Amino acid sequence: MPGTLYLIPASLGLDTASSLTTPADVAAVARKLDYFVVENAKTARAELKRLEHPAPLRDLDIRELPEKPGQADLDSLLARLVEGTDAGLMSEAGCPAVADPGALLVRRAHERGIRVAPLVGPSSLLLALMASGLNGQSFAFHGYLPVDEAGRDRRIRDLEAESARFARTQLFIETPYRNDRLFEALRQHCQPGTRLCVARDLTQGEEWIASRSIAEWRKGDAPDLARRPTVFLILAEPEPHTTRPRHPTR
Repeated sequence: MPGTLYLIPASLGLDTASSLTTPADVAAVARKLDYFVVENAKTARAELKRLEHPAPLRDLDIRELPEKPGQADLDSLLARLVEGTDAGLMSEAGCPAVADPGALLVRRAHERGIRVAPLVGPSSLLLALMASGLNGQSFAFHGYLPVDEAGRDRRIRDLEAESARFARTQLFIETPYRNDRLFEALRQHCQPGTRLCVARDLTQGEEWIASRSIAEWRKGDAPDLARRPTVFLILAEPEPHTTRPRHPTR
């Protein structure tokens, strides 16, 4: 019988207690495994050390997931699971396969008849949505916006228009050293009534979350976002309902 692929949320770099970011049951599962597929072997060992894995780290089978894995790569990583070994899939921080690598390995595991078991842990996207006060019934995550300014600004306007049309919360992130530029672009190009939530350093000691209209954001100073992990969320004012003209009375 094939083994189980456990999806283990990681808390690398967080300065909070592990009980907040890694439930005891999740840590217990990780400590029982000796085979891991990871984004980065060095930081994965640091996470396993934080989780107090009982085995010497050098004795664990830790393999890195290629950036663009082919089917042969995926099958090689899953070979031990096909033979009955359980394994853990870990990303750098957060939830594997959600704004992080791993989705292709999970898909291939399903194709090979391997049980996939997601474990509870921190997801900055859902934490930000929970704390935003924006629409949690309809939302979409868009990853990174374009790097070039023109493309980024067009994308912001497109996402805002889609948000207004469908009453949808739009979530996105940025490389931390470009956070300030993205914030200013949102403040400049979004409509005054659009709500913007900025969620910085989630679950960390300096966690900060603010949700305001663009008009309100324009009145004050920009928050300190430089080189700090941040989630951005917008929700536009709904489009006014159009009224169909009545047919003339005959």
